[in-house]
Amino acid sequence: MKTRLAFSITILTLLIAMPASAAMAQRGGKAEPNRIQFKRGTTSTTISGTVHGDEEAEYVFSAKNGQNLTIHLTSRPRRTCLLELHGPEKINLAFSQYDYNARLPLTGEYLLIVLRPTESRGTSRYKLTVIVR
Repeated sequence: MKTRLAFSITILTLLIAMPASAAMAQRGGKAEPNRIQFKRGTTSTTISGTVHGDEEAEYVFSAKNGQNLTIHLTSRPRRTCLLELHGPEKINLAFSQYDYNARLPLTGEYLLIVLRPTESRGTSRYKLTVIVR
């Protein structure tokens, strides 16, 4: 009797969860951030990209406590993209900025987001230079 009840609860749970997971799959999931890797012997890289409407471009990179991080963001049309920077332990380091320059507080993964400050239709092309020394 106990096994039959457990089996019935399992089937009921699956029937309830299936439509929800199908709906989530149709909307699509959030993509993983692009990994920034520096070429051997270099401390900087430049990335070009495009964001449309309210899209965001996400990048992740590793850095160590005490390293100096410089980020420079340009966009076309001019000043149509901003950057956000989040450090390990979800600390917020930069918000709504075009440039960033500071000594990093922690060792770990840093999340860099390029976004358009408006939800209006449109496309922005950006160039992002990241320097870690």
